[in-house]
Amino acid sequence: MFPELFNIPFVHYPVHSYGLMLVIGLLLAMELAKFLARRSGINPDFFATAGILGLVSGLVGARIAYVIQFHHEFTGGTFSQNFLSAINIASGGLVYYGGFIFAFVTLVAYGLWRKVPLLRGMDVIAPCLMIGLALGRVGCFLNGCCWGEQCNLPAPISVTFPYGSPPYVEDYQAGRIAPDFRLVERDPVTGREHLLSRTQAEKAGLTDVVAAERSRPVINTQLISTVTASLIALVTYFFFTLGAAPGRGMAIMMVLEGLTRTLIEGMRVEPTEVGTLTLSMVIGLCVAAAGVVLWFVAGGMSHSRQVEPT
Repeated sequence: MFPELFNIPFVHYPVHSYGLMLVIGLLLAMELAKFLARRSGINPDFFATAGILGLVSGLVGARIAYVIQFHHEFTGGTFSQNFLSAINIASGGLVYYGGFIFAFVTLVAYGLWRKVPLLRGMDVIAPCLMIGLALGRVGCFLNGCCWGEQCNLPAPISVTFPYGSPPYVEDYQAGRIAPDFRLVERDPVTGREHLLSRTQAEKAGLTDVVAAERSRPVINTQLISTVTASLIALVTYFFFTLGAAPGRGMAIMMVLEGLTRTLIEGMRVEPTEVGTLTLSMVIGLCVAAAGVVLWFVAGGMSHSRQVEPT
């Protein structure tokens, strides 16, 4: 786990792995979008702007969805404290489907405003979204978030995280692991025990002790998502090259992503909110269903254009 990859020389500003992966994903997605746009006869400059707009709106939507889903985390202080906490994306907390939906609506509105062929534009964006997701999940892995349930299968299906990582801290707080006693201190005021920070432990000469501490093995859902998103990107790209009816590329992406996301969510430790399903699982099934609808709508619209009298 490497939440901070390195510091920029002279200014000593840390480069965060998650943010870097988002930027790399955005740049790769924009280049692919411009390439596919040229093949479709669409102005590629549109997708340069759309890429930035999609990233910003996606982050905003993902944060809004997180705040709504975990609203109890933002009700403990004053209005200003809660508001600042809610907009502090750097503190962590993003819900993928919130970003997906908000970015999708934003880009559709932008495409209509710029008078871009909407269905063909969706097909251009489909594999690009999956590239962005694939790199974003690498960022999640390096950041130590979005992990899965306990799993005793060998690596790389399962993975352990180091001392101080979110999975390790959660295991400690739940009493599932017992750290070396030298890494735990008691608050003299409250009497509660808590872990030393990694920096504190290393300053106390416990570097080797820290290095030996690991979380329980959990399902590597982050990189599983990277693999599935990469495969969906390949499928949608090659489907695009077949010259299918406009809109069907996005449709097949929605079906595959919705189903795989639902399966992967079943491997994660998330609260169930709709029967035995998590909110993301419900949204994933809805996205897949919407993709099926789009598939038939796109096919019908393509057939109608072919039979129009000239």
